Amino acid sequence: MKLRYFISFFALVALLSACSDDDALTLLDEIQVSSSYVGLDVNGGSNTITINAKEAWSFDEAELPAWLTISPMAGGAGETKVTFSAPATIDGRTAVLHVACADKKQTINVIQGLATVSEATCAEVNEGPEGKTYRVTGTVTSINNTTYGNLYIQDETGEVYIYGTLDKSGKEKNFLSLGIEVGDIITVEGPKQIYNGTVELVNVTVINIQKSLVKVEGYDPEDATIPVEGGNVSVNLTCKTANGISVEIPEEAKSWLGIVSVTGGAEPVVTFHANANAGGDRSTTVVFKTTDDNGVEYTAQATIYQKGSIVAATVAEFLAAPVGDTQYRITGVISRVANPTYGNVYIRDWSGETYVYGIGAKGDFEAAGLKAGDVVTLVGKRGEYKGDAQMTGAVLENVIPVTQLSIDEFLDKEDDPNTYYMLTGTITEVANPTYGNLYLEDETNSVYVYGCYPGWGATGDNRKNWLETAGIVVGDKLSVIGVKSTYNGTPQLANGIYFSHEKAQ
Repeated sequence: MKLRYFISFFALVALLSACSDDDALTLLDEIQVSSSYVGLDVNGGSNTITINAKEAWSFDEAELPAWLTISPMAGGAGETKVTFSAPATIDGRTAVLHVACADKKQTINVIQGLATVSEATCAEVNEGPEGKTYRVTGTVTSINNTTYGNLYIQDETGEVYIYGTLDKSGKEKNFLSLGIEVGDIITVEGPKQIYNGTVELVNVTVINIQKSLVKVEGYDPEDATIPVEGGNVSVNLTCKTANGISVEIPEEAKSWLGIVSVTGGAEPVVTFHANANAGGDRSTTVVFKTTDDNGVEYTAQATIYQKGSIVAATVAEFLAAPVGDTQYRITGVISRVANPTYGNVYIRDWSGETYVYGIGAKGDFEAAGLKAGDVVTLVGKRGEYKGDAQMTGAVLENVIPVTQLSIDEFLDKEDDPNTYYMLTGTITEVANPTYGNLYLEDETNSVYVYGCYPGWGATGDNRKNWLETAGIVVGDKLSVIGVKSTYNGTPQLANGIYFSHEKAQ
């Protein structure tokens, strides 16, 4: 493997120059460090800096490379000595760390030994040591963030994630000035880090850009979406070689997407067809390829969508579904509100609970007057964040408002099977443990609860013996949702839906 070496003095100067925008971080009021740059001997050793903070502080453990030890990783207000240690290494390595205090972050750069750049394949980057700087060439397969330049590149050995791309002057947040597009072949260099299990090259410098000779120019229709009843979508391309193009449809999409026609020339048009879709929303990314006279391959990509039916699901079924574009309809009680401004909530039915990353646009949740306890029907996609399931792009289809009352206030209401209330009180008697029939009492009165079920949508055997399963007994404080009804002249809360409970002291 070929190596390009830099004298350590110039490596440090380059590091300081690249981080010049962050110099002001040492002047943060909340947290200050004696040095933003920590140098470690290539033969192994330690170095200590001082952190002076006004509140509790901590390093982001996910950023800490395996080769580096920091002690302590967190501390309180005041002055703390922090030691950085690393064993000996053959190749130089670096790490960029952040220490958080209040809502601010201080950047600390760690460098050990001579900065080296290794020319590598994607596979060699993925398998190589953390902290080492690599130069790698690959085709851009997707661009995730056009401000910072987060993207994926791929060669014949594998794929590497680029987390941040510097512009020509070494500045961040100016990726668009480079003109890089999906399909371009680029050569980049930067240090490797592993963040939450993902291999990344961080804040890379672009050495070369080889523009793709095939490019997607547009779609017909413009959103590249085939309707649920089936139809066509055309992809308009330009091709700067005389060798034509080939089209690759992923194997898993060949059952629903096919090619109708391919025109030739410098501006080819590829038309795809899909039949009626009986399932949920679906999509696939097709690849267009061409070669130059030297046999170098160039690619471009296009994502084709097809609308689908909305899949009705329980929360448990939604959680078990794969991440994708399928639209799911779930109904449940808002069990917690994490962020009312954006409508980030948890909803629960009888089968489970899921996080909803925003209902509608900013402010929609509050404008609709939604709150914990309301029963909502949402349509959205199965998403995921750091391994945790969530609903994304949620649209509010229906809401059943739930009003919290004292038992005395509830008893004064008219019978109405369509109006829901929440009562909170102490369980004084369980009349039927199978269906959860019980008596509830608060400081104002008592009421009979005809059924306490595990959550919205429970039917049949799923309603039975739930109190015992949940460990709810006489003396516990229970919040339950239901409607007002009367049986043999006695008012009751009917078809109760569990909301929450507190164990008796």
